[in-house]
Amino acid sequence: MNWHRGSALSEQQGQQDMTDTLVDELALAAISSVQSGMKVGLGAGRTAARGIKLLAQRVTNEGLDIQCVAASERAEDLAREHGLKIVDFAMLEELDILIDGADAVDRKMQVMKGSRGAMTRERILCWAAKQTVFMVNSNKVAEDQIGTDTPLPIAVMAFGLVSTRKALRHIGINGVIRQDMNGQLFITDNGNLVLDATLNGNENLAQLATELNDIPGVIDHGLFIDEADTIFIENENAEIEQINRSSL
Repeated sequence: MNWHRGSALSEQQGQQDMTDTLVDELALAAISSVQSGMKVGLGAGRTAARGIKLLAQRVTNEGLDIQCVAASERAEDLAREHGLKIVDFAMLEELDILIDGADAVDRKMQVMKGSRGAMTRERILCWAAKQTVFMVNSNKVAEDQIGTDTPLPIAVMAFGLVSTRKALRHIGINGVIRQDMNGQLFITDNGNLVLDATLNGNENLAQLATELNDIPGVIDHGLFIDEADTIFIENENAEIEQINRSSL
């Protein structure tokens, strides 16, 4: 299924306005199935943030009555700022839909996440959601498989860090502990460290995900092998392609 922009851009708007409009169209496609009465999961990151803003516009314009849960503190703050109703996820059994971005996807609908360090909460939202929707620009679609151009984020506990890194090396995973722009250790909302690992492209990603899950010091990782139900991909011509797991 292809989605097209509904209106042309004037030549005077400039490249930044064009980029914003394209991202908005992508987000509009992703939030199109949200209906009144739904419980909605909101992902972390810049693309997910556009979805949050446009969802808030729909709530205002259409009078939607929805409840939202955010995958990060920053996303929750943004959602509240735009008037979305945030509820305590501890009190909900399930979500109707999760709307999120991704660092990379492939044509098998494998997804890489974690550039914002929120992969643990994002995975929990995925598991709780009846439907999961991801949105990306076409430059994030891997020609072969995810992980060759994008580091694999792995959330690890500081407790036992050296032992955990030894276990990771045993399965062929090396990487660096993430730091912020000030050179300080990057700490997730859950209080964990993030190790950014480099893959060679020859890995069996499903097997690797299982091996990572078996290491006690690994809290989570960025491999979302089969969580995506729908992925919207926007190309350079402002056309949006929809791929569904049911069609694979």
